[in-house]
Amino acid sequence: MAWPSIFQRGTPLSRFSHHHVVVFLLTFFSYSLLHASRKTFSNVKVSISEQWTPSAFNTSAELPVEIWSSNHLFPSAEEATLFLGTLDTIFLFSYAVGLFISGIVGDRLNLRWVLSFGMCSSALVVFVFGTVTEWLHFYNKWLYCCLWIVNGLLQSTGWPCVVAVMGNWFGKAGRGVVFGLWSACASVGNILGACLASSVLQYGYEYAFLVTASVQFAGGIVIFFGLLVSPEEIGLSGTEAEENFEEDSHRPLINGTENEDDYEPNYSIQEGSTVTQVKAISFYQACCLPGVIPYSLAYACLKLVNYSFFFWLPFYLSNNFRWKEAEADKLSIWYDVGGIIGGTLQGFISDILQKRAPVLALSLLLAIGSLIGYSRSPDDKSINALLMTVTGFFIGGPSNMISSAISADLGRQELIQGSSEALATVTGIVDGTGSIGAAVGQYLVSLIQDKLGWMWVFYFFILMTSCTILFISPLIVREILYLVRRRQAHILSE
Repeated sequence: MAWPSIFQRGTPLSRFSHHHVVVFLLTFFSYSLLHASRKTFSNVKVSISEQWTPSAFNTSAELPVEIWSSNHLFPSAEEATLFLGTLDTIFLFSYAVGLFISGIVGDRLNLRWVLSFGMCSSALVVFVFGTVTEWLHFYNKWLYCCLWIVNGLLQSTGWPCVVAVMGNWFGKAGRGVVFGLWSACASVGNILGACLASSVLQYGYEYAFLVTASVQFAGGIVIFFGLLVSPEEIGLSGTEAEENFEEDSHRPLINGTENEDDYEPNYSIQEGSTVTQVKAISFYQACCLPGVIPYSLAYACLKLVNYSFFFWLPFYLSNNFRWKEAEADKLSIWYDVGGIIGGTLQGFISDILQKRAPVLALSLLLAIGSLIGYSRSPDDKSINALLMTVTGFFIGGPSNMISSAISADLGRQELIQGSSEALATVTGIVDGTGSIGAAVGQYLVSLIQDKLGWMWVFYFFILMTSCTILFISPLIVREILYLVRRRQAHILSE
């Protein structure tokens, strides 16, 4: 067990400049704003459903014909709920496809341009989807589907770009805790979206979309003029140069082949390349990197569970416990609080152990127990919030680790020979595969809930969490065997 060099005396002060802090904050809040706009949709589902099915929520008198004709999109609340789940699925499928594309584009174009374009254009689409259509009283299923497909493609530019930028600025030492803390950007975005939506929801759900879209557009402008993509832009040394002076700097944390003599790659991705002359690797080469496929499949199962909480938690609280929508929005924040704490603490532990997979496996085993406990939560807001926080800790934490620190580890292996031009591509593959699983899951959640009830939804979550452990189990076994061989070699040397 080695104490990460980032925590040794004086290291952070000597390594990190104010530029690192600015990059950390800009990438953090840029993705937070993207998540806030997504969270707005999940936070106003009840209000949208009421607007699309006016007869289902009118218990006092018959509606005037003109109101029924203009707002009648669905005959019942159940069909509206199913369509909301379909929109989540459409968004995630287009988001998944976009991630594969955005990762490749991000490694070939300026990351700042790609990120800024995605933020600003996505904000415009969200504004049209939630605000303009309501102001014009124009409700059309095909328009909603088309807008949400475009929004998924545009929002996909965010994660590969911000992870690549962070990977350019922050090296391997202490990456778990740095990325664990930074990956809280998604949870902070969820909290921000919930707060913004609940604060203006009394005036109409269209204003929730208006506020988040406006803030996101402003954030895209700030990114365009303020973000530095890499240290080389201002004459600083890159992370590869710094890591050359660190002990075991090229030892991967994700495949257990930590002795260079044990590594026998059968192909070379960038023969003869240097740090100053690199080119982006191909999509196929990125898929062939050790650990990419297992973690991608594991993330497909885990992101399904994590995003189901993201999309459906406020609706579940309102539907199952009959709590007011604004109260449910605020209460759902505790899931993200647990994810923030979990991602940071588990990243810190994985840095100390120099192992990611065992930490993930232990957290996911405990996540199964937390899911069982939360599924049986009583109709008490305090107890529900506590169980929700624990569930977020054990599910949101591992999800943050895979999508950030582990993706950065996967994109900085020896086979790439120090090229930063693989980070966005690898991140796009991992997150894209995860989004495919999440997309399928959102439709299944709405279907299972409609046919069998919420308890069976939680059984489905437990199954997916178990599958996540199954996919990373070969990596765990490999790391354990390595530790055993290393211990035996140490004993023999004595």
